[in-house]
Amino acid sequence: MDAAAEPIRARPVRMAPEAAAKRRMADAVRALTLDMTAGGAAQAGLPLAMAEAATVLWTRFHTFDAADPHWPDRDRFVLSPGHGAALLHALLHLTGHAGIGAAELRAFGTAQGPGAAHPDFGVHPAIEAAAGPPGQGLATAVGLALAERLLAARFGRSLVDHRTWVIACDRDLAQGISHEAACLAGRLRLERLTVLWHDAGSAEGDEPLKRFAACGWATRRVEGGDSAALVAALSLALRSRKPTLIACRTPAEAGDATAARAALMWPYPPFVVPHELAERWRAAGAGGARRRRGWLKRLARHPQRAEFERVTAGQLPATFREATAALRASLAGDQGGLTTEAASRRILAALAPALPELAGGGIRPTRAAVTTAPSSLPQAAETQGVAAAMNGLALHGGVIPCGHSSLAAADTMRPALRQAAEMRRRMVHLLMQRPAGSFGRPAEHLAALRAMPNLHVFRPADALETAECWELALRRADGPSLLVLSAETLPKLRGDAGENRSARGGYVLAEADGPRQATLIASGPEVAMAMAARAMLAQQGIAVAVVSLPCWELFGLCDPAWREAVLGGVPRIGIEAGSGFGWDRWLGTGGVFAGPDEFAAGSPWAEPPRESGLSAAGIAALVRRRIAAAA
Repeated sequence: MDAAAEPIRARPVRMAPEAAAKRRMADAVRALTLDMTAGGAAQAGLPLAMAEAATVLWTRFHTFDAADPHWPDRDRFVLSPGHGAALLHALLHLTGHAGIGAAELRAFGTAQGPGAAHPDFGVHPAIEAAAGPPGQGLATAVGLALAERLLAARFGRSLVDHRTWVIACDRDLAQGISHEAACLAGRLRLERLTVLWHDAGSAEGDEPLKRFAACGWATRRVEGGDSAALVAALSLALRSRKPTLIACRTPAEAGDATAARAALMWPYPPFVVPHELAERWRAAGAGGARRRRGWLKRLARHPQRAEFERVTAGQLPATFREATAALRASLAGDQGGLTTEAASRRILAALAPALPELAGGGIRPTRAAVTTAPSSLPQAAETQGVAAAMNGLALHGGVIPCGHSSLAAADTMRPALRQAAEMRRRMVHLLMQRPAGSFGRPAEHLAALRAMPNLHVFRPADALETAECWELALRRADGPSLLVLSAETLPKLRGDAGENRSARGGYVLAEADGPRQATLIASGPEVAMAMAARAMLAQQGIAVAVVSLPCWELFGLCDPAWREAVLGGVPRIGIEAGSGFGWDRWLGTGGVFAGPDEFAAGSPWAEPPRESGLSAAGIAALVRRRIAAAA
């Protein structure tokens, strides 16, 4: 016998029948893992090493019903390391989840869908979240646990009473986002969050335990193959008033496929589990059925049943249309200018009573929270951690998350934004475009964000457009939205509030006084600059139209003939304080982009007029040159 396999086989000479059966349940997970991965070290290591811990968790602590994986009060389980997908597939198969049969296990790693080698959200209803890059799953789980708390505070423990479980690996805990997530969970005392860390004996030793303890977590260390110790640690986690990190220490050979195969002594054909073990696992999969039936009875007589079902279904309240119409009318009636950031705060304050599921707050520590909603995210400096937690809030259901940060911070938020776009979850990110400094006004970020599929980027030009963009972002149920806001006081550009003109992504804000000779296309604060340039040109007898383009993605969905009518067949000038990358889509042949295709230094549209550059006078001069060249 290979000496390297001995620690896996080490067990008491005589085991009680029940204990031996439970041990064999974990062996079933190992056997299926080896069958799926064909001994591949990269994909088999974590499932083999964590088989005992996962078995204890799923058979004794994790509350779910395989017959209804969407049951709202189920526990949530997140497998943070994507390379451990075989573990999740084995657990779902053994517990009797439909759609994860032997055929899907045989196709592991070769198919898009339930058999894929990475646990993608949406391919199976029991996969709660996409794993994503290292650390993202752990941070997402923080949002799941926070959503449970917010909904429990609103609807009571009779409807919301569940936990969030995570399996994480060394790579997850080595990422900076894990520290941000740990700080957030510890500060909020999310006691219903428990992380099982596959401690493979990394060089960090006890450092992660000390780090999480310093963040306010309860920590435990157990032998990953000791089921009794795992039961004791998980039982303590149930009673803890802090989030809990359990380090499951496993010897290196526990995750070695060759050693595991030699030690397992599994006499059955590939993907075959003996009847007794299969029945035990199926019983575990149905273990939450009784609790689910009791929950359904409580829901049926709960006074807030209709509201609970509405928010968990992701439906907006019946009063939302009236609230947004009244808000647009109020902003249209204002006489003075307003920053779009201030307008956003006013909009959130007005919508909070009509939309109690909106949970938002500030990410930047130096700025007050931008929402008065009762369910507010905390002030935090952990930009990427909060962004990932927002994904968890959206995945849980019943909550519409809203976060606030700077446009420059989009770099750190990108992995979470991409996951939100891929998972098609509704949320709203408010990104502040600061008026000065290259950090606050980066040149390339708008272009980079617009390049991400299924992400809607809104850049409103005034308070009324801000309200319109907020309405569109909240109505959108199939993906995230970004509102890029400004701290510059912008003039009122429109007074018509009857129709949401931003709904098509772009529209003619001001038609030319006479036959159109050019079209100025702008977004955000630069729309006011375009209007000022239009007035200058009108005094010189040049008729130009101004098109406001707050959302490229929505504009791109419109009928091409309608888009051409809006943009016109005359020279087009694109105006934006950022990179011109991508603008050729709207400018066409002969169009030109006017903008600082470099790191912009400050607020352009309010500066004194210049004869060139990003200013009203510069735009007017550019239009004159283009018209002269076209003639």
